[in-house]
Amino acid sequence: MDLEESWWLILFPIVFGLGWLASRYDLRQMMSESRSLPNSYFKGLNFLLNEDHDKAIDAFVEVAKLDTETTELHFALGSLFRRRGEIERAIRVHQSLLNRADLPPKDQEQARFELAQDYLKAGMFDRAEEAFHQTLQGTYALASTRALIRIYEATHDWTRAIETVKHLQGLLSEPVPQVVHYYCERVDAFLSTKPPQLAKAQQELEHAEYALTQLPDVPKQTAVHARIAMLRAKMATLEGDALSTRHHLESIFQQAPEYVGLIAQPLLENYIQSHEGEQGIQLLRQHYRQYPSLDLFNVIFKYLRTQVGAASAWDFARESLVVSPSLLGLDKLLEVELKAEAGEHNKTPEKPQVLPEIDLDLLHKMIHKHTQRLDRYACQHCGFQARAFYWQCPGCNYWDTYAPKRLEEQ
Repeated sequence: MDLEESWWLILFPIVFGLGWLASRYDLRQMMSESRSLPNSYFKGLNFLLNEDHDKAIDAFVEVAKLDTETTELHFALGSLFRRRGEIERAIRVHQSLLNRADLPPKDQEQARFELAQDYLKAGMFDRAEEAFHQTLQGTYALASTRALIRIYEATHDWTRAIETVKHLQGLLSEPVPQVVHYYCERVDAFLSTKPPQLAKAQQELEHAEYALTQLPDVPKQTAVHARIAMLRAKMATLEGDALSTRHHLESIFQQAPEYVGLIAQPLLENYIQSHEGEQGIQLLRQHYRQYPSLDLFNVIFKYLRTQVGAASAWDFARESLVVSPSLLGLDKLLEVELKAEAGEHNKTPEKPQVLPEIDLDLLHKMIHKHTQRLDRYACQHCGFQARAFYWQCPGCNYWDTYAPKRLEEQ
């Protein structure tokens, strides 16, 4: 046996003995630590395993009272309370952590961030904003910046929202598509004052157009294209420039064809004011054949019924309902027909050429009862329904989630 083999025979039992001693020490330490834990801790674990969450929380609260050093447990409890909607209890937990003089800086930062989330969940935007500002320079800088943007959206503080988006883009190179809408909201605000502040609105609209060019896949941003064109048209109308108004509205036909139904009425009125109503209605009818929508249908049918005659209007309605069957469309045209007949009570009413022998009032009542729930726009993210079209959903606050079509058409 050489020297090297003899050394291995000596070292092997020594290493084995050291490992055995280390395991015994770890086992004793673990047993010691487990004995120091309160019984409530194990009760809480047992309740969690049995999915009895209420009793588990009560048990962990008792542990937190007995041992104030359990920082992680405090954070876990605070998050549980917030998710369950018990915001006051969550706030108390996180405030108690911040009141500890011995809390490490890292835990202090986390406690401030958690407290800010509590305030945000409770709708206490002023306090949430202040708390998030205190965590803008550390680990939670990105999350705090995003939270501040949500606060400014909820409070319609578009100026601060834009500033915060710029701060966000300094943290990461990520496009923020909704910033275009922020500028558009400011344009709307300036145009709504008395008198309208056209110069300021023009400046904000230029910012919106520049922000749009910075987004990837710009051709796909159909909603903001439509909104900017509509704002341009609104400004031109306020300035008395009918030709520019028409130009901006007609640009939507190419940039965002699905949104034409939203601007069909003001565009047709523009043509009528220029004594070109027939040209305007032909433009809309041509677009309707490719992009049918209830809003566009209503505009065309009402014009034909009042300006051309019942026969022409019902011919269009029959043709449209064959190509794109719609209870809402039938409901709307019956409503117009009934109003027209009521206004012609001193004349011999021109009877429509479809359904001539049916009581239109009875038919309208029957159909209207079933179409009320369909005559709404719906958010494609959260399902929130509304009679008006929104650029930002009032339910989930997401942007561009409303399709320019009613529920029946989707």
